[in-house]
Amino acid sequence: MRRRTPPLHRQAADFPPRPPSPPAGEQTMNRLPVRRSAARTLLAAACAVLLAGCGGTDDKGGEKPSGGASTGAAEAAFPVTLPNAWGKTEVEKKPLKVATVSDGDTDIALALGLVPVITPDAEDGGPVPEYKQRAITKLGVGKLKTYDDTDGTDYEAIAAEQPDVILGMNTWSMETDYAKLAPIAPVVTFTDKAHSDTLTWQERLKTAAKALGMTAEAEKVIAANEKATADAAAAHPEFKGKTYTYAVVHPEQITFMSYADQDPGVFEQLGFEKTAKAKSYKADKNAVSLENLDELEADVLLMTYPFGDNGLLSAKELETNKLFQSLKVVKGKHYAVIPSENTLSSAVAYPDALSAPWVVEKLTPILASAVAGK
Repeated sequence: MRRRTPPLHRQAADFPPRPPSPPAGEQTMNRLPVRRSAARTLLAAACAVLLAGCGGTDDKGGEKPSGGASTGAAEAAFPVTLPNAWGKTEVEKKPLKVATVSDGDTDIALALGLVPVITPDAEDGGPVPEYKQRAITKLGVGKLKTYDDTDGTDYEAIAAEQPDVILGMNTWSMETDYAKLAPIAPVVTFTDKAHSDTLTWQERLKTAAKALGMTAEAEKVIAANEKATADAAAAHPEFKGKTYTYAVVHPEQITFMSYADQDPGVFEQLGFEKTAKAKSYKADKNAVSLENLDELEADVLLMTYPFGDNGLLSAKELETNKLFQSLKVVKGKHYAVIPSENTLSSAVAYPDALSAPWVVEKLTPILASAVAGK
């Protein structure tokens, strides 16, 4: 099961940068030129750090040893034994050939400067998200080798690549997959089944990096992402203290994503705060009826429509609703749509080491325009 196509019962409970909790965003989470060049500069700086210090790749997609003391230190760290929910993972020596079983795991590998020997086709043959393509191009790869995961993980395709390790930090199907993947290669995954929903992307990255002998590289990735967000927040002091509501139009309901206990995510890292109404909602109580659209009121309202015609209603239908039009946030033009076509809503819902700086780049001008009432 690909990371961005979760079970429907989980879709109603997600909200941006988690601890990747249950998803909401693209079916599986317009651009305005406000400080756009500055945002691009932030992303470029972050990406440079993300890919710095990571070895190149060999022609089979594995990491090339970078040589010198760092390589020696990484080799000395092995063997590595990591506990997991089904037993333990033992990695005898530094892995060079890495396979992934979810899009999020592919992003972990790419962020660390590794090209997986095989990955699930998360795009179903469609265009690769911009942030991922940037990393692939940076690593000098034309295209990733993929398998069709429409019917789940393709164990035979993975086995054929003879990977040294299999990354499974971002999947909901590990309970089914583990027994079939473990005989192929050591499986790097979470220590508790509940962690499929609750681990932060930083925790997922660190665990994977430990198994790969790339802990130092992971810390650089985290630091670069934190700097990109901090720089964006500093460039937009008008964000600080503004309340926000983030809602997703699912097929069965309008979902109040920014409920009180939800992970703060990038919105609050940029300076925003949840509304008082957020306390009325939680993961299993997050539906907003058309009769109660005033629950969405905030200084800034953000909506996304990732299911298109399959959503409860379209953007046009909601925006012509009289109650929706009566909201102060709508009248003041402090309302914005987070696009799903460019995968932004999905990346917001499923933050990871690779997409985080890109989310900041794309989301910041949308937020700046909404705050300004443009």
